[in-house]
Amino acid sequence: MFKKVLIANRGEIALRIIRACRELRIKTVAVYSDVDRESLHVAMADEAVCIGPAQSKDSYLNVKSIIAAAEIANADAIHPGYGFLAENAEFAAICEDCGFKFIGPSAEHINMMGNKSSAKEAMKKFGVPVVPGSEGAVKDAKEARAIAEAMGYPVMIKASAGGGGKGMRVAHNELSFMNAFEMARSEAMNAFGSDEIYVEKFIENPRHVEVQVFGDGKGKGLHFYERECSIQRRHQKLLEEAPSTAISQKTREKMGKISVDAVESLKYENAGTIEYLVDKDENFYFMEMNTRIQVEHPVTEMVTNTDLVQLQLRVAAGEPLDMNQEDIVLHGHAIECRVNAEDPQTFMPSPGAVTGYVTPGGFGTRVDSACYDGYYVLPFYDSMIAKLIVFGRNREMAIARMNRALDEFVVDGIKTTIPLHKRILEHHAFIEGDISTEFIERYFG
Repeated sequence: MFKKVLIANRGEIALRIIRACRELRIKTVAVYSDVDRESLHVAMADEAVCIGPAQSKDSYLNVKSIIAAAEIANADAIHPGYGFLAENAEFAAICEDCGFKFIGPSAEHINMMGNKSSAKEAMKKFGVPVVPGSEGAVKDAKEARAIAEAMGYPVMIKASAGGGGKGMRVAHNELSFMNAFEMARSEAMNAFGSDEIYVEKFIENPRHVEVQVFGDGKGKGLHFYERECSIQRRHQKLLEEAPSTAISQKTREKMGKISVDAVESLKYENAGTIEYLVDKDENFYFMEMNTRIQVEHPVTEMVTNTDLVQLQLRVAAGEPLDMNQEDIVLHGHAIECRVNAEDPQTFMPSPGAVTGYVTPGGFGTRVDSACYDGYYVLPFYDSMIAKLIVFGRNREMAIARMNRALDEFVVDGIKTTIPLHKRILEHHAFIEGDISTEFIERYFG
């Protein structure tokens, strides 16, 4: 096992990794920007190194500074968390070249799955169902329109290097296609430095269901069942739950087996998530693979009784996956609400001082957060300040517990999305499980 791990991240995920390391008796090194000196991850780590100014590009995205910090601290490995450099293939390769174990998949797999076109082609080879569409990126708008007309509208236009909902547009007919294509291409270039675009059939009112997978890098893979991530705003997840109410046990087993077959064929190492769109008939189609631990991993931990971050550390250290698929048992139901420092009506960021902070407690209740009374929510980084996770013996109990926990959660001084989550949990369509990726637009738009 590693002696010392540097965490190339901040906030609640940095704390989550510190706690996992501490239970495994691994020393930790925090990195921080100069405005993050008072952050909890800095206080809780065994060591801390300042890596630059407030702007992410000068600190948490500064590869040279992070590698230098790892060298100064004499770390064995680097855990990227999620966001920032977590899915940066070049960073993963540099870590390995400099003698630090990157706690995640290989640079090759990050690079392969980071481009949606190459990811789709790879998954097709492994027998994973994919949404009908272009064979890789299109040459130009003329080719894209011809493909769209052949498939039939509506179609989704996507940036090959996309993520976070950027570079995505829906065209419902020929008249709207060209405008959607140009907007997607322009946004892709601005966000990712590439205007490479592909086209696929738009699945109407889909569910967003993802499967948590792990690989040992030698050909053994496991899945930890699925998560329902359909409650989104502009492709940004707001609330997640496990398991999904959208699929039968037969589909669950099929989805899990197909996902594991892909992991084993790739000889993938460490944690990953294979994301699918699921239609009303339970047909599922590959959307993308995230080559990191996910924000919503706690709901999977709750229903499988598995510490996924500790498993990441063990696999990265060369330990075998000492369990079989039948050992991973699904029980109960878990829900996670992402609490963001945002206006719950307009979604505008709400940075500022937290003048009161009381987290909920009680049976089956977990809060992952780096916030505290007196903490200043900075405008430079992601607005999420906490994740509230609950577990119940069934979905009805989990919903009741989340409602109770949200009522207890107090964050004064700034606006948060807690009121929005209360509205979602109390909505009849959510209670009935009648949800899709268009839930927020349909009922709260």
